[in-house]
Amino acid sequence: MHLLGRHRTTVVGGAMAFAVLTPAAIVPATSAHAATTITVAADGSGNYTTVQTALAAASSGTVINIKPGTYHGQVSISSGKSGITLQGTTGNSADIVITGSTPASTAGTAGSATVLNSAKDTTVKGLTIANTYAAHDSQALALYAGGDRQVYRNVRLLGYQDTFLSWGGTGSSQVRQYVYKSYIEGAVDFIYGNGALVIDSTTIRSLDRGSTNNGYITAAATNAANPYGILITRSTLTSSAAARTVALGRCWHAGGAADAIGQVLVRDSTLGGHIRQAGAWQDMGGFSWRTCRFSEYGNSGAGASTGTGDRPQLSSATAANYTAQRYLAGSDGWNPVQ
Repeated sequence: MHLLGRHRTTVVGGAMAFAVLTPAAIVPATSAHAATTITVAADGSGNYTTVQTALAAASSGTVINIKPGTYHGQVSISSGKSGITLQGTTGNSADIVITGSTPASTAGTAGSATVLNSAKDTTVKGLTIANTYAAHDSQALALYAGGDRQVYRNVRLLGYQDTFLSWGGTGSSQVRQYVYKSYIEGAVDFIYGNGALVIDSTTIRSLDRGSTNNGYITAAATNAANPYGILITRSTLTSSAAARTVALGRCWHAGGAADAIGQVLVRDSTLGGHIRQAGAWQDMGGFSWRTCRFSEYGNSGAGASTGTGDRPQLSSATAANYTAQRYLAGSDGWNPVQ
């Protein structure tokens, strides 16, 4: 992973004017504030045939409905397009697929992302985002979430290495994202970054690499100034990989930064037998996992801690301060939690 030098062992004043309105000039107040809605359909039955052309035409607050189909090519939501909603029209996320196959080895981290979402207050729901790069020798992002207060509901995020990146800002500028009732798939560091990211009521599937080391679910680089990093809650961790061959995460000091001390909590979730007992948390780039803030609370399933491995557990009193709402509140009290 190359982001920030990530190391592998393998970002009219004046006078007031008055006007008299005739009845014909009076517009209902609601119409002045109604969101613009446009439709994307690959078969030409909508306003646009690609998601990117629809985004180019959209303004802040536009709702973009996407009809069933496979949409090839990368999509970028710029920071100036705040409040955009992208939504599939069927409610089945498998019906609408945005897909690319670009690796970071040729395009860089952001350039590899099938969807690069840099805008704040966006909502994405009812669709699939995939990066199908098959060589498995490079990071290849499905989603780069780089804006604050982003919500993802009923989405499928499919990749192999570095599927989902939450990245941007430290301290009070840290970005926040909420993922709910979704599906995330990958093998190596496939949920990672320095944002405040809550993954709630979601299936997280580790791919089988056919190895005694079947990868790592998370790689957090949370800045020391931020108490909250990645929270996985009320979710299911699953895999067809061999028992005790998948780590919950490893410690990413992005660019070798000493103050990138990742924070990950897995709580109130069901863990499959693929999760390691010993070695559930792993070192990375010469840094011990103990330099990061890794813990669990209230998990169940065959992969939950048996007390025989090195699996730090929160106390009930401490866990009360590590809820989804706390991770996302920031200074403005944002609370999208379902």
